Amino acid sequence: MTNVHNGLEGIVAAETRLSMVDGERGELVIAGHRVEELAPSATFEERAALLFEAAGFGLRQLRCRFLSEATLSLLKAATQQSKEPMDALRMAAGTLNEDDLPGAFPTIVATYWRLLHGQEPLAPRADLGYAANYLYMLTGIEPHAELVRGLETYLNTVVDHGLNASTFTARVIASTGSDLVSAITGAIGALKGPLHGGAPGPALDMVFEIGDASRAEEVLRRKIESGERLMGFGHRVYKVRDPRADVLAAAAERMFTRAGDMRLYDLARSVEQTALRLLEEYKPGRKLQTNVEFYTALLLHGLGLEVPLFTPTFAISRVVGWIAHCAEQRRTGRIIRPQSVYIGAQPLEAAAV
Repeated sequence: MTNVHNGLEGIVAAETRLSMVDGERGELVIAGHRVEELAPSATFEERAALLFEAAGFGLRQLRCRFLSEATLSLLKAATQQSKEPMDALRMAAGTLNEDDLPGAFPTIVATYWRLLHGQEPLAPRADLGYAANYLYMLTGIEPHAELVRGLETYLNTVVDHGLNASTFTARVIASTGSDLVSAITGAIGALKGPLHGGAPGPALDMVFEIGDASRAEEVLRRKIESGERLMGFGHRVYKVRDPRADVLAAAAERMFTRAGDMRLYDLARSVEQTALRLLEEYKPGRKLQTNVEFYTALLLHGLGLEVPLFTPTFAISRVVGWIAHCAEQRRTGRIIRPQSVYIGAQPLEAAAV
């Protein structure tokens, strides 16, 4: 009998020089560096250069790009239907040339957000980097250095993570010989799914619902006892603490201490500690630790971003990983073509003559 691996779990589908995820040890290596080594200090341009080099691109400059009239017109039309930002990003990505990737992504997201709120879009500034330009194009204000550092740490942390759903989608499309824009557009579609890119918002909602540290145990016990999942805890891959959560926890503490409201940070830490204690009490041995979504929500909220921007902001980082994986896949010269097992009705035998 054929062994079916639903979700392809446990199946090795590629060799890669881009990232290594070790869920048992709680380790993430990106282009030869543990995530905690470079994420807190490198610029996103430096992190992207390492990935592109590992993918065989060599030196490739990363900078925010201007949008074409065609892209801008499409975004304006999307506002008339109040499309979600991820839908607008997916639609606009299809208008790009390969040379526009990935630099057009921050400009697309920021432009659409401003248009959606009745504001004129802003062009990227030559004197600002990738992360700083994104915040500037969203707000019209040159961002505080600590906010830029917080965003860069986040972008560095989530730029690549093995063969996740969106990255695998990009590699499948690239394996057919299709163009890079098509592969990246497909990856956006996969990321849009709530099982892949939609968890940070609910993690923050839970913190706001609790509101005060004194209510954390009462609210969390009620959720666990009713069978509700605690958003921001547990991960399909990591069996110990998600290393990205540690990086973003430190980044959030630094950012809130130097340029934010410590009350929200202190509340989130209290909720986290209570949740971990109760999860061990109710589900001993499950090792349900804090994952990247919990501190993603806190950090992005601290940057002033609203929840609909969380997944598009993730995409302006992960697009770099998608591009690198597409380049790596193309070099194999092999189409990705798994098999399936037919379980449908069998044809009737021909009547005997």
